[in-house]
Amino acid sequence: MTGYGKAEIHYNGKKIIAEIKSLNSKALDLNTRIIPLYREHEMDIRRRIAALLERGKVDFNLWTEADAEAAAPRLNGAVVADYIQQIRQLSDAQGLPFPADHIWDIVARMPETLQATANDELTDEEWQAAATAVDQAIERLMAFRSQEGEALSHKFAANLDRIEALLHDIEPYETQRVEKIRARLEERLEELKGVDYDRNRLEQELIYYIEKLDINEEKQRLANHLKYFRETMANGKGQGKKLGFIAQEMGREINTTGSKSNLAEMQNIVVRMKDELEQIKEQVLNVM
Repeated sequence: MTGYGKAEIHYNGKKIIAEIKSLNSKALDLNTRIIPLYREHEMDIRRRIAALLERGKVDFNLWTEADAEAAAPRLNGAVVADYIQQIRQLSDAQGLPFPADHIWDIVARMPETLQATANDELTDEEWQAAATAVDQAIERLMAFRSQEGEALSHKFAANLDRIEALLHDIEPYETQRVEKIRARLEERLEELKGVDYDRNRLEQELIYYIEKLDINEEKQRLANHLKYFRETMANGKGQGKKLGFIAQEMGREINTTGSKSNLAEMQNIVVRMKDELEQIKEQVLNVM
């Protein structure tokens, strides 16, 4: 859900600028900074954003700047004339010469001698221009997200392929594990010199022990989760939470496989599967 969008609209001597950016979040966490002129439309802006973004920590800014040709402020003639008149009256009253050579330096330091050209009253036409900037910024953020989503799709597919390949890599070690368990038990029994034991009972215990460590069900469920993850990715937007749940289920099967794996080679494979799954979990928050 990471994304960025910015739009500028020129209207009546000013630039209306809308900027929006988003980061990962399980729900929509929207913060806005809107200049007072447009603040009466804040709820409308929030509705526009929420309707499209759905999730993410979102920061939205809307402000204006003067266009280059309209940037220079104008002198407030009435205020300047009043200041000059007051200075002339004070000079006469105090018997001082009127500072004709420095009058502009003096007046320029006085407050309110400059006036902005912008109109502080919001018209319907200006709001329509501002709303266009808002919509364009949101659209550009969505386009950014779409590009990120395409890249994530390829990354998820690669992670899933590697987990699937590792799942197949476990199979040869399962047969070896049974033989190693049998050999280890027989070695322990050989160490007990002079102790007679029932080989049939040994076989039964061995079968019971091996059944407890059997991972066929975990492998099957994990394979099903991998398939379901791919199908969910192909179902379009709004699947982020579901993909997160599937990743959790995949983690359970991988963890159970690890706990049942009493062979170093199998445990190494499980660690690599966990690494691939963690990469998926980190990025799945980016999916809407």
